[in-house]
Amino acid sequence: MDILEEIVAHKRIEIEQRKQFIAPRQLYGMVAQKLDEKQATTTTFVTALMESETGIIAEFKRKSPSKGWINKDAKSSVVPLSYQKNGATALSILTDIDYFGGYDEFIQDARATGVTIPILYKNFVIDEYQLFQARFCGASAVLLIAACLSKSECKSLMSLAHELGLEVLLEMHDKHDLEYAELQPDMYGINNRNLDSFVTDVDNSFRMAEQLPTDVCKVSESGISNPKTLKALREVGYNGFLMGECFMKTQDPGEALNKFICNL
Repeated sequence: MDILEEIVAHKRIEIEQRKQFIAPRQLYGMVAQKLDEKQATTTTFVTALMESETGIIAEFKRKSPSKGWINKDAKSSVVPLSYQKNGATALSILTDIDYFGGYDEFIQDARATGVTIPILYKNFVIDEYQLFQARFCGASAVLLIAACLSKSECKSLMSLAHELGLEVLLEMHDKHDLEYAELQPDMYGINNRNLDSFVTDVDNSFRMAEQLPTDVCKVSESGISNPKTLKALREVGYNGFLMGECFMKTQDPGEALNKFICNL
C-alpha cells in the first residue's frame, strides 16, 4: 500500500467516525443556514487568480507525511491573516488531521480573524459529507484529486460542490489523469508531487502545461520556492501557484511571503 492508498483508507474510517459525531442530516441543516448568509469573500477564487499579478495561493501547512512537522507551533489565528496582509492572492488550508496536522477549525479561525480572500479546503475529499464540512467552515473552494476518485465520483462531487457555492480545484499529476480535464472544473491543477512516493518535481508542470485546455485557470502545485520558477510557469500559462513549505518552514511565514513577492 502506497502513501496515498493509506491516507484514503484512513480517511474513509475518519469520515464514518465524524458522521457518528455529527450526523449527516444535522450537518446538512447547519449548512442550509449558512447558504442564506453572506459569504466572507467578495470575489471568486478563479477571478482572484486570473486578475492577480502574483497568483500566489499561500498554504497553511504545519505537517506532511514526507517531512513530518514543518511548523508545529504555527497558529491558524495568526498566519492566514498575515499571509493576506503580505500579498497572498488566496489561501490553502490543510484540514487533514493525522497526516497534515490540520483541522476544519483552522479555516474558521482564519475567517474569524478577518481573512476575506478565497480559501481552499485542502483535504482528501472522497465523500459528499466533506463538501458540507468545507462549506460550513467557510471555505471558498475544495480540492478534488483525480488519483483518489473515479471519473464519475469526481463529476458527482463537483456538481454538489457547485450547488453548495464552492469552486473546484481539480488536481492532476500525469497524463493518465488528463481525461478528468473534460469535466471542466473551475481550476485545473497540476501537482508536482507524486502522491505515490511524495517526491516533488516542478518540471512536471512544464511538461503538462501544453496538454491542458487553453483559456482556463491553471494552477501549479508544490515544489515552487524560487521567484524565477514562478515567472517561468506564468509564461507557459499558469495563473495560480500553490506554495506552502517554503513559507511555513520559516519563523514568520507572512514575512517570507512578502520577501518572495518583492523578488518577483
